[in-house]
Amino acid sequence: MMEWSLDHFLVRALMGGLLIAVTAAPIGCFIVWRRMAYFGETLSHSALLGLALGFLLGIQPVLGVLAVGVAAGGVLIAMQRRRQLATDTLLGIIAHGSLALGLVVLSSQETLRIDLFAYLFGDILTVGKQDLAVIALGSLVSLGVLLFLWRPLLLMTISEELAAVEGVNRTLVTLLFTFLVALTVALSMKAVGILLVTSLLIIPSAAARKLSRTPEMMVVGAVIFAALSICGGLGAGLLWDLAAGPSIVVVATALFAVTYLVPGRV
Repeated sequence: MMEWSLDHFLVRALMGGLLIAVTAAPIGCFIVWRRMAYFGETLSHSALLGLALGFLLGIQPVLGVLAVGVAAGGVLIAMQRRRQLATDTLLGIIAHGSLALGLVVLSSQETLRIDLFAYLFGDILTVGKQDLAVIALGSLVSLGVLLFLWRPLLLMTISEELAAVEGVNRTLVTLLFTFLVALTVALSMKAVGILLVTSLLIIPSAAARKLSRTPEMMVVGAVIFAALSICGGLGAGLLWDLAAGPSIVVVATALFAVTYLVPGRV
């Protein structure tokens, strides 16, 4: 009989995936509410540069991704204040510029041997004990910061003017939210990869939106849909020998389609 312990790769993959689901879903709800999907895409693209710098400097790739993500968010905020270019234009420049620079840095390291496909599209079945510890710690930090930010971030989502009247430091809240998105991208690399991580943020949240009447209900629904996507993607990958990361996204997309076929509130 197979022993289901932490030493079993499938147990580690499932635990890591569920931790990522609990972390990514609440962040994804705010991304959906604030219509920031392209912002999430930008930070996920910039993750490749963080990954490359992490290998170049000999530090944890998660730390490199987190640092570059926060820096990209800071650059965006600074450039938005100058009002010389539209936000979507700035996001496009940062996203593709950092992605290209990351590829250049990786290709310049001739002695480096990494599975780039796994980082781009995920390989959750290779999650080790150290990876699991990093994901667990990152999830605790993310959820703690989000609890601290919940009210001011919700006020900013409802109305920037209302948040200003309430004395919310909007620049600080935006930077902290950028930190949360970057941290989620860093933690989710193993599950769905850099290029697909935004889908794990927005698809479960979008699926839960139609079925929810309060922000809290939508967060709970998004967590459930994200967890179902992880479990379904892992199961499909093992059953039919498919890539787990893309399979997770396909299951999430299927769940989204089902929720929108169900009659009810929009």
